[in-house]
Parts: sequence; C-alpha cells; structure tokens
Amino acid sequence: MANCVDGSGPAAGLLQATNGSLYGTTSEGGANVDGTVFSLAVGLAPFVESLPGTGKISSRVQILGTDLTGAISVAFNDTPAGFIVVSPYLITATVPAGATTGTIQVVTPHGTLSSNVPFRVIP
Repeated sequence: MANCVDGSGPAAGLLQATNGSLYGTTSEGGANVDGTVFSLAVGLAPFVESLPGTGKISSRVQILGTDLTGAISVAFNDTPAGFIVVSPYLITATVPAGATTGTIQVVTPHGTLSSNVPFRVIP
C-alpha cells in the first residue's frame, strides 16, 4: 500500500519505551513512501530500566526513565541508594550495601516508578 500515509507492512516487533508507549516501524507508506515510525499508547504505566541489569554492591548503574527531574529517592529492592539525576531521562546510582535482587524504585514529584524487570545483585 504505497499510498497509505500512515504506513503499512510492519517491519519488526514493537518496543515499549519507559513512558509506557509502544513504538514500531513500517516498511511501506508514509510521507515519502519509505515507511514510518509510529507510537501506540494503550494505557501502560511508565517504568524505569537499569543498565546493566545486574551488578555488585558499590557498582554504578544507569537508570533510564521518563521525567526523572527532581527525583526524591532511589532504592534497590527497598534499600535506599545514593544517586545523581543526570538528565530528565537518566539517573546514575550506586548499588547500596544490603541491596538484594528485586525491583528498582525511583520516587519523583509525579509518583513512584518501578523497574519492569528485577535488578539482580551479584556477589
């Protein structure tokens, strides 16, 4: 469907961004008939994601999310951690002593965001 402005022919699977929206691409259609990038909001909650997904006590971790400015606290499975807000989309944190495998929680002025997968603390 080369004349489909919205695009056609999904090119790959969908990706969920930390804002909760799903994003994808098409191989056809669009303004230049080269395909499009699209988003789909279906009411999924925002979340945070850690890079890497595993780490030792005292290691530095990047936490990706949406609207992280003004973050009040970061915790690894309910253990408070030291952190720095680098940008609205990035926090760096240190895995605290006593942390155990579980979710990462980030409290912002807009609410609490949790990781979509557990962070694994390794020996």
